[in-house]
Order: sequence, then C-alpha cells, then structure tokens
Amino acid sequence: MTSRVPLLFSTCCLLAASAFFPYAGRAQESPYIVTYDHYLEEPGNLEVEYFSTFGTQRGGNDFHAFWTELEYGATAWWTTELYLDGQTTFHDSTIFTGLRFENRIRPLKREHFINPILYVEYERKNGADKILKEVEGHDVESDFLVPNAEARKEHINELEFKLILSSTVKGWNFAENIIASKNLSNQPWEFGYALGASRPLALKASAKRCSFCRENFIAGVEMYGGLGDRYSFGLNNTSRYLAPVVAWNLPSDWTLRLSPGFGLNGNSHAFLLRWGVSREITSFGSAVSRLFRGRT
Repeated sequence: MTSRVPLLFSTCCLLAASAFFPYAGRAQESPYIVTYDHYLEEPGNLEVEYFSTFGTQRGGNDFHAFWTELEYGATAWWTTELYLDGQTTFHDSTIFTGLRFENRIRPLKREHFINPILYVEYERKNGADKILKEVEGHDVESDFLVPNAEARKEHINELEFKLILSSTVKGWNFAENIIASKNLSNQPWEFGYALGASRPLALKASAKRCSFCRENFIAGVEMYGGLGDRYSFGLNNTSRYLAPVVAWNLPSDWTLRLSPGFGLNGNSHAFLLRWGVSREITSFGSAVSRLFRGRT
C-alpha cells in the first residue's frame, strides 16, 4: 500500500479538487516539466499536480516513475511545494522513493526584461528514485540499473539550489535554470542546467469560453542535462536531453501536459515520455482560514 502513496494521494486530491471547488478562472499554465519560469502561484491558491515519467533502459528493465505535487502560493513573492515520489521498475517492484520540500522566491516585485527567481529544495529520498525531475552531475543511464531492493538501501539527504532566469517577449517565454546540488553526506557539489522556450498557439483570446481554442494550447521545447561536479565540471561523462512540450489549459481549471524526450548521447536514456495533470484550487487559503475561524 505505501509503495503507491504518491499515485493514490494525487488521485484523491485531484478528485476532491474537482468535486468541491468550482471553476474560478486563472492564467495559463506553463508547458514545462523540467524547466522553471518566473511565474509563481497566485497567493492563497493551491495547485494539485500528478506527473509520470516512462523511461527506457538499455541493459535493464524499463520504469515508470511518478510524483505528486502540492503547490501553494504563500505570498506574492513566495511559492512553496511538497513532492511525494515513487516508481515502478517493470519485472522488479513498486516502491515509495522519498519526498521533497521546495521553495521559490521572487526578489523583484515588478516585471523586468529578465526576471530572477531563487529556488531552494530539500530532498529526502532513497537511491531508487527515478523521477528525473532534473539532471545533475554525472547522472547517466547506467545508474538506474541497480535493482530496487538494493537501491532503496541508500538514503540521500540533499539540498538543491537553482537560479531561474525568465523573460516573456511578444508571447514567447524563454527560461534558463542553473542548478547546484549538495548531498549532505561527504559528496561534492554537482551542477546541471535546464533551458526552455514556449509560446501559446494564439495570443488573442476568443470571444467565448471554449476548450479547443488555440490560445488554450502552449507548445515549446526543453533541453536539460548535467554539468559534472566541482572536481570535473563540464559536459564530459554527462547525460543530455531534448524534449518538445505541450500544455492544454482547459476552462475548468485543469491542465494536461505531454513531453516526449530524447537522449542526445550514449549516457542518456534513449527515450523519456512525461505526462501530467493538474488542477488549481483558487482561494484555498481563504477557504481554510474561514473553516477554522468557524470552529473557534
């Protein structure tokens, strides 16, 4: 039962969001799955998200990794998130692999040509984690060949930092993420990157509410990979990926995302298929506050 916690938890949260919180309207969601742009969650809103990654594995069993995100807009300049991760390795087992606590802070109030975001995340996971939310250091495909029973014995406590730079020009968004992570055991700093570009299929909104209007679709591309560690910085012995991305923002506050990714060298998984579904609960913080005030 605990091995399927992220999937079961996200399903319950998404169903509850659909049943109890009505449509309220919101801005379009980014299509990115790996790259971050400078847009934070609206204050008081909660977004419930479920994502999956299917990965091929040369020399071993393919896998399906999945995670749940609870993203809350604490203030206009601070968004915080909780992740629950799990994975299934075919012909092996399904296990819970850990949790992550993420914070994004926007230091500049107004929109600028380049908008910086500061990102800090704490990860408590085991060595069987395969969600590939980012690629760091010398992470390569062969690292994923270890059987789950053995990999889960490795316990990892890690801090991850990102400098997110993002610009929106004539409907286009361009985002660059610089990644630095530190395993809290005696391990060197590791580095990585993620780049993204995207644009809605139409910039002008339709006169009436519709599901299949062109402005509801955002398409783009991501490129991401490792940059080695403090002792061997660079592209040598790292993995790299290129992935088209598309998001469909439905009028009912649901967003669907799809991203087929392709490895760019022999160190990378040949193919990663990512998909996700999310729903935003507007004024969640106010509703919870009213609930507790009513009980006092």
